[in-house]
Amino acid sequence: MSSPAEEIVIDVPLVRRLVAEQFPQWTDLPVRPVAFGGWDNRTFRLGDHMTVRLPSAAHYVQQVEKEQRWLPLLAPHLPLPIPAPLALGRPGEGYPWPWSVYRWREGEIATHAVIDDVTAFAAALAAFLIRLQAIDADGGPPPGAHNFFRGGPLAVYDEQTRRALDALDGTIDTAAARDLWEEALSSEWSGSPVWFHGDVASGNLLVEGGRLSAVIDFGTSGVGDPACDLSIAWTMFKGESREVFRAVLPLDEGTWTRGRAWTLWKAMIVAAGMMGNDRLEIERSRCLIAEVLSDHAR
Repeated sequence: MSSPAEEIVIDVPLVRRLVAEQFPQWTDLPVRPVAFGGWDNRTFRLGDHMTVRLPSAAHYVQQVEKEQRWLPLLAPHLPLPIPAPLALGRPGEGYPWPWSVYRWREGEIATHAVIDDVTAFAAALAAFLIRLQAIDADGGPPPGAHNFFRGGPLAVYDEQTRRALDALDGTIDTAAARDLWEEALSSEWSGSPVWFHGDVASGNLLVEGGRLSAVIDFGTSGVGDPACDLSIAWTMFKGESREVFRAVLPLDEGTWTRGRAWTLWKAMIVAAGMMGNDRLEIERSRCLIAEVLSDHAR
């Protein structure tokens, strides 16, 4: 039997009805889906200057209130634009959860094809993360269900990781992967909790004029261990750009080890088919596993 969340159709007509009911001043603005609205939310353009974002399942709902509360407080301290909430929607029209209206951010999703200088891009991203980590974290959201325990101990993912290791035996270097995982488990963040984004990935980085122009989607943000923000070092950077990204960030070796382990965990559960059977994604994940293990061995 399907769950209520699976039966909800989040489409243009629903968004139009919600906007007309709750924000009549915007009723006449056109609504259209964006090309890629993310996994956690469904995203739609509202006119030329706004977006509507609706959680796609119940376990993403806590992110709405978190972003509404914290993004306006984080934004003044950061060197690049981040999402700006404009309004908070309530359940209605058969949609059961709160939702948000944001200011539209121009820019293209970050890919090597649209970035002029990947090394400069890596340095700019590292500088952004430094500023994020420097913001007062007092009272900020600790790791929990709202962000799938990002920023907390890696032990949360231990059972999944060991299942993936068993499933991948013979297809990856499971001995090296297990050694990295064990080393990371024995390490922990020794400083005070700091702000982290939680999903620093190409799809959440915008580019204008060939340069990093904005960082979006703070749904898995929180305060804790920033190691989860390092995955981009292996998913997007390599060679000089990776070295620059690492050199700019003042983090200890244990944090980089946990960053590798975080990346390894996610890649392994995909490669093991625990997140679906997309052959292209599985192959990409196996390549990423090899890259992480090779980098750790250096």
